[in-house]
Amino acid sequence: MSYLELRNLRKRYSKDGPLIVDNMNLSIEKGEFIVFLGPSGCGKTTTIRMISGLEEVSGGDILIEGESVLRKQPRDRGVSMIFQSYAIWPHMTVFDNIAYPLKLQKVKKSEIRERVKAAAEATGIENFLDRFPAQLSGGQRQRVAVSRAIVVKPKLFLMDEPLSNLDAKLRVGMRTELKSIHKRESSTTIFVTHDQAEAMSLADRIIVMHQGKIEQIGTPMEVYHDSASRFVAGFIGTPPTNFFEALIEKTAAGFEAVNQHLRYTIPAGLQSALAGREGKPVTIGIRPESIGVEKPGGKSAAYLCDAEIEFVEPQGSYVILITRIGGGEIKIVHTGSSDVSAGSRVSLYIKDDGVMFFDADSGKRIR
Repeated sequence: MSYLELRNLRKRYSKDGPLIVDNMNLSIEKGEFIVFLGPSGCGKTTTIRMISGLEEVSGGDILIEGESVLRKQPRDRGVSMIFQSYAIWPHMTVFDNIAYPLKLQKVKKSEIRERVKAAAEATGIENFLDRFPAQLSGGQRQRVAVSRAIVVKPKLFLMDEPLSNLDAKLRVGMRTELKSIHKRESSTTIFVTHDQAEAMSLADRIIVMHQGKIEQIGTPMEVYHDSASRFVAGFIGTPPTNFFEALIEKTAAGFEAVNQHLRYTIPAGLQSALAGREGKPVTIGIRPESIGVEKPGGKSAAYLCDAEIEFVEPQGSYVILITRIGGGEIKIVHTGSSDVSAGSRVSLYIKDDGVMFFDADSGKRIR
C-alpha cells in the first residue's frame, strides 16, 4: 500500500471550465522526496493544495495511508504546508510562530517548549526564538516556516516553491538544508518548483507536469537522460536540448535521419524502433554536451554536419559554443581545449549515441 495515493484526481474551477488537473494518478512511498516540476499553470500547486485540503476536489480521490482524506478538514489530514511567502506572523516571536499549531492542538506548555526547541535546533534557529520576523533575514524566516511545519510531526510535508524569494546563493544553501532535514526527520515530502536545478538536486523522483497531466515520472537522471517526450527534453537541461526536424531514409546500411543541412546515421540500437518510418518526419533531440567538435573533414562515424562557430561563451570549466544549423541556434557544451574560437569551421558529431528521436506529431519518444 502506498503512503500517498492520488486516484483520477481532477480539478476545474468552474463547471464547464478546463481541467487544471486532469485525471492524475500517482503513488508515493513513505520517506520519498518527490518534486513536482513544470512551468507556471501546469497544475502542480493546485495538486498539493488539494492534498492539503485548501482546494476542493472536482473528482477522484486522495488517500493517505490507505484512507481517503477528502472529507477531512486540513487540520485533520496530518499534513504541513510551507508557502512561497513563508506565511509567518510579524507580531509574534519566532517561538510563538513555531508553537502556534501546537497551541491550536491544545498541547501542554511543557511539551510545547520541548518540541519548539527541538524543531528550532533542527533548522539552526535556536538562538533566534525571542526575535520577531522583522529582525530576521529571508533565509532565517524560511527556517521559521520549516520549523513550524516540523513541530507538528506531520505525515506529509508539502512545500510550494519555498525558496523562490531567496537570493541565488542562499537558495543553494537552503536546498541542502531541506534535504538534510528531510532525511533527519524521516519525512515524506512533496516539493513544488519550476526550477529544474532545485528538482534535480532535491528529488528522489521528479513528477514532470504539463497542462494538468503527468508527462513523466522518474529519477533526476532518468528524466534528464531518458526523456519521455519532447516537452520533457526541452524543459529540463541548461543549456536546453537542441532539436532538429528530419525525415527517415532507408539506405543499404540501415536508416539515416536527413534534412537539407545534415545527414545522420541512426545508431544500431535505434534502427528497429525507426523501422517502418521511412519518409516520415521525426524530431531529433540532442543535449548540448552530446555534440562533439572536431576539425573540418573529421567525418567520424557519428558525423552530423559541418558548421561555423558564431559565439564562444566561457563558463569556467567549459565553454558554450553557439552555431546555427538551418537557421536554428545550436548550443554545444565543449570541455576540450580552447582552440575553438568564433569564426572557426568545425565538424559536429554525436557522442556515445547521445540522441533522442520523437514523433513529430505527438512529441512522444520513439523507442
